[in-house]
Amino acid sequence: MRLFLAALLLMGTAQAQPFPSRPITIVAAGAAGGPTDTITRIVADAMSRTMSQPVVVESIGGSLVGPQRAAQARPDGYTLLINNIGFAASATLYRKLPYDVQESFAPLGLVSDAAMTLVAKPGFPAADLRAYVAALREGGDRLNLAHAGLGSAAHLCGMLLQQAAGARATTVAFRGTAPAIAELMAGRLDLLCDQATNTVPYIKDGRVTAYAVSSAERLAELPGLPTTAEAGFPAIAMTTWHAMYAPAGTPEEVQATLSAALRVALRDEALRRRFADLATEPATEERASIAFHRRFLAEEVARWRPVIQAAGAFAD
Repeated sequence: MRLFLAALLLMGTAQAQPFPSRPITIVAAGAAGGPTDTITRIVADAMSRTMSQPVVVESIGGSLVGPQRAAQARPDGYTLLINNIGFAASATLYRKLPYDVQESFAPLGLVSDAAMTLVAKPGFPAADLRAYVAALREGGDRLNLAHAGLGSAAHLCGMLLQQAAGARATTVAFRGTAPAIAELMAGRLDLLCDQATNTVPYIKDGRVTAYAVSSAERLAELPGLPTTAEAGFPAIAMTTWHAMYAPAGTPEEVQATLSAALRVALRDEALRRRFADLATEPATEERASIAFHRRFLAEEVARWRPVIQAAGAFAD
């Protein structure tokens, strides 16, 4: 009996421990060294200070493996997920997923936004975005349009570009952006729409030709580059966002603690400097909230569904 009472006492003490009482793992749904991995590590570093517990990163390449790992984790707040815009698109891109994008996760808040840049190989015969779109309209499948894999931000932006042009290029998929940019700089590819995080250095030194940014405002790093809306194509508008999730069923009070810690982390000066170096904006207080993120995810799933369906871009 004494042993039984002692065990109950120990269980009660363990249950009464405040959250978090041990290290937290954030699954980064992207390859090591890629934008999602980099963003996740910056956020984890800031949250480690915010929560007074180690926050470690587990990088899992592949668009489905990372979310599946997080969805199957114990819903106690100790395993989280940071994913990007492709997460919302995957609800339509894949005919069958090992999880439900909106039901298997608890949104905790948006993390960051990065503009997309519409670029071309050096010497591409277009003076501005109108000529760039016209060249695609006239050239069609004689032009090569690169992207960084199914459901990547570059893939989604390329869909918007082709819809605006009313024409389809020959799309060339790569495993990540780095090889696509290398081929573009070498002149073996024609067009690319990719994150400013990846392209700004090459735009600045003239190794690729830039035509516009897809964000609502111009980039501080490229003040002379117009937005797509300014250049006459408001439909080519998007940012590459990242967001944080917990497994569905995580207690609401734990969700609230994590979301609050994320918002504090996003005000961290070291984080903001590192984001600026990546041409990335930290999410605002409102966008980093649970309520906003929940609405936003549903809106993004709905937004990309007709775009993907019109392009016929599906995977089994």
